[in-house]
Amino acid sequence: MPDIIHLLPDFLANQIAAGEVVQRPASVVKELLENAVDAGASSVQVIVKEAGKQLVQVVDNGSGMSETDARMCFERHATSKISSTEDLFRIRTMGFRGEAMASIGAVAQVELKTKTHHADTGTKLLVEGSGIVLQEPVAVSPGTSIAVKNLFYNVPARRNFLKSNAVEMRHILDEFQRVALAYPEVAFTLHHNDTEVFNLVPGKLSQRIVSIFGSNYKEQMAYCEEDTTFLTVKGYIGKPEHARKARGEQFFFVNNRFVKSGYLNHAVMTAFEGLVPKENYPFYVLFIELEPGKIDINVHPTKTEIKFEDEKTVYAIVHAAVRKALGTYNIAPSLDFEGDVNFAPLQPIRVQGGYNEFDPDSKARGDSGSAFPGFSPPATSRRATSKGWEQLYEPLREQPMAESHTTSASSGMGLLDDVFAATDVPAASSNKAIQIHQKYLLVQVKSGVMIIDQQAAQERILYEKYSASLQKKTGASQALLFPQTLQLSPADAALMHELAAEFKDMGFLFEDFGGNAIILNGIPADVHAANEKELLEELIEQYKNNLATLKLDKRENLARAMARRMASRSLSRMSDLEMNSLVDKLFACQVPNYAPGGQKTLVIMELSQLHDLFQKG
Repeated sequence: MPDIIHLLPDFLANQIAAGEVVQRPASVVKELLENAVDAGASSVQVIVKEAGKQLVQVVDNGSGMSETDARMCFERHATSKISSTEDLFRIRTMGFRGEAMASIGAVAQVELKTKTHHADTGTKLLVEGSGIVLQEPVAVSPGTSIAVKNLFYNVPARRNFLKSNAVEMRHILDEFQRVALAYPEVAFTLHHNDTEVFNLVPGKLSQRIVSIFGSNYKEQMAYCEEDTTFLTVKGYIGKPEHARKARGEQFFFVNNRFVKSGYLNHAVMTAFEGLVPKENYPFYVLFIELEPGKIDINVHPTKTEIKFEDEKTVYAIVHAAVRKALGTYNIAPSLDFEGDVNFAPLQPIRVQGGYNEFDPDSKARGDSGSAFPGFSPPATSRRATSKGWEQLYEPLREQPMAESHTTSASSGMGLLDDVFAATDVPAASSNKAIQIHQKYLLVQVKSGVMIIDQQAAQERILYEKYSASLQKKTGASQALLFPQTLQLSPADAALMHELAAEFKDMGFLFEDFGGNAIILNGIPADVHAANEKELLEELIEQYKNNLATLKLDKRENLARAMARRMASRSLSRMSDLEMNSLVDKLFACQVPNYAPGGQKTLVIMELSQLHDLFQKG
């Protein structure tokens, strides 16, 4: 039998490696930026065209490379940063695997120009499909310029998997921002299709945060620092009152390397516990410094996942640092030592009717009929008092049971057959709903009581409405009397342009106002015209939050995001007409018993369950 195992050709091995390292144009931006920083650059320029599909160019003024190094950098596993096994546990640089340039050269046409600060001339290389096409001397400034053209030109299947320019540009912005935050002392510029997106001058971390995310961050940042013998935590956290209703700007850097860690995020969120409303998320940019030997960054090719030698200690110190910052800036609530809740004076209670009416054993005890000494109850008969209680529930008692469901609700009944019978479904014209704490609705049904979650029901109704608008492109708009100008972050501006058609189909009308600003001219016709800017910002945040946790297409995501945000604004006191309308609309939905996220919109409490609540043990 002939031998069947053989070595892969270099070009094929490089393409396989590229599948892990170079997933999209943003991957190229990340690798080239990290190389520029490792080279000691004080100024880095990034130029992209067609969201990086046509061109990604990074120019730096770093140390540059010799002629030999320029050629060697395209070889697999060639690196200047690792010489021995021990070096793996002392890594403080960004790129060290020796895969980035070889992987990029395998799936793109690359032009490299580089020169050291002491050389008279530089070196120019042209690489295509892992092969050196040209090498010659060139006159160039000290540093390195790498232009990556026509990404995946020789792997058309991979190129077909790239998303729209707006999506790919958003990923590029994410990678650019992470490196720019990690190195505020370095100047960074970013141009897309000859338009300047960022021009970041060297400065402090606080200045860099404001330059990237906007001037409104000046007021919400609180400095955070904790220095221990094990590790150091530094950075900024957002004040609780500025927490947003969806995950916003949250960054962790370990030894200046951006990392993703749900474990560390939990440490921060528990520190904010009780200070921010549920489902609100604070901003933070935190840097953790510790000995490289205490972490393993060689977990994933993108190096965004790491392992700590002592996770519990890291968690405890991060949590303590954030709590200390909250207390230092008088953000955490202070204890009131002047009052004692255990001995707070009771407020007078006005009782309608005599004490004897509520305690049949009072005569046997010889009580005077008053709950408190010196208290004289009003002279009200038992008959009058009981009549008042009866009147409170007369609306429910007088309403006849619905023997059959209304026509408007019939479309959703098939999915409810396993929950309750058709005769249990309330019609808007039959049973009167009662609102509880502006959160729940109670409706009498044949088998007992139906309890409806007001927000979940609203979310289901709105979701199906917005889904239909996006599907049929029938969203109506109302023009704003005073159009509003919104200054967005570059990432959010890119997202708005990506979703421009979907926003229009839903009823939002906006136009560019230069830079990252837009003018909002109209909103969906059924949206109350108030806080339009806040609504749009919340909608963008919710959309991004969905992207991080769910696999949805654009229309589905936008419909869910809009429904979630509008439903969260609808928790208010409702009139009888509004409550009955909500119930009727819910049962006209295709899936009335669940919100889009899967939570229940309603539950049924049977009469037998109610009966059991009042039985003595």
